[in-house]
Amino acid sequence: MAFLDAIMWPFSWAVSFILSTFHGVLTFLGLDTDSGWNWTVSIILLVLVVRVILIPLFVRQIKSQRGMQIVQPELQKLQAKYKGKKDPVSRQQMVAEQQALFKKHKVNPFMTCLPILAQMPIFFALFWMLNRIGRTDGGYQVDGYYALSPEEVIGFSSSDIFGVGMSDIFLLGFNAEPTMWNVVILTSVMIVAMVATQFFTQKQLMSKNMSEAALTGQFAQTQKMMLYVLPLVFVIGGVNFPVGVLIYWTATNFWTMGQQWWVIRNNPTPGSLAEKELNLRRAAKGLPPVGEEARKAREEAEKPKGQHLGREAQPNRKKKKKKKGQR
Repeated sequence: MAFLDAIMWPFSWAVSFILSTFHGVLTFLGLDTDSGWNWTVSIILLVLVVRVILIPLFVRQIKSQRGMQIVQPELQKLQAKYKGKKDPVSRQQMVAEQQALFKKHKVNPFMTCLPILAQMPIFFALFWMLNRIGRTDGGYQVDGYYALSPEEVIGFSSSDIFGVGMSDIFLLGFNAEPTMWNVVILTSVMIVAMVATQFFTQKQLMSKNMSEAALTGQFAQTQKMMLYVLPLVFVIGGVNFPVGVLIYWTATNFWTMGQQWWVIRNNPTPGSLAEKELNLRRAAKGLPPVGEEARKAREEAEKPKGQHLGREAQPNRKKKKKKKGQR
């Protein structure tokens, strides 16, 4: 555990510092220092800070996702080329050609998951904080927890919303005697919101922001799998997450859903349904098309047109022989 603490130290300190700062600002603005709503808003503001920092990674994720869609036809040809060949040499050649294809189009499949992976240290730092600050044997209520003062640790661990503490967990509340229904109901609502936003975000991507070429093949199968697997992961994890972590993940899912909606509406994938809808809106405003339709329009404009060549373009006409008696 000491080794993990050493690795997580900068993230734990950063999370506690941001929470402490926002908590102090909200207290100054009039919120009760020990109120659960003060800490709830502080967690949501933490989400905003993290997601703003991750915007460059999100942009790279979008570029990588679109690159993966572009290379799908070539990937399908490559898979067809090596279909049925399971010997080590063929498999190695296929991997090498696939890597060369990714390099040619500047595509990195790992980048499609980077924003989620980049949030994992923040997630674990918050998870560990909520699991630790409520314990009396850790000394955190005396010495503080990283950037949180002892008073803030005590206030955070004892705060609640709707009678549910920040460290309360669905399973513990459900298995308690008697059952803590306020914990069960609030965490259930959060889990449903977390799963619903994740499902809608993925469904939105698949139904509107994928090109026709990407709707078939391995990439499409992967996206379909994520559509159902990720919500299942959130359900399994959600029943074990403290309320504070559920607040964080639900808020970040809402951010992702809104961010992706904006991108799909204003900067869609070329050749996708969203791009066609964007061009219809632009046409209604008298604006030129963008993306795939704009490319087709340029190619059509660059095609050579028929030129008038004067008399040379006219077909040769045979001279009629004059009949006898005609002048």
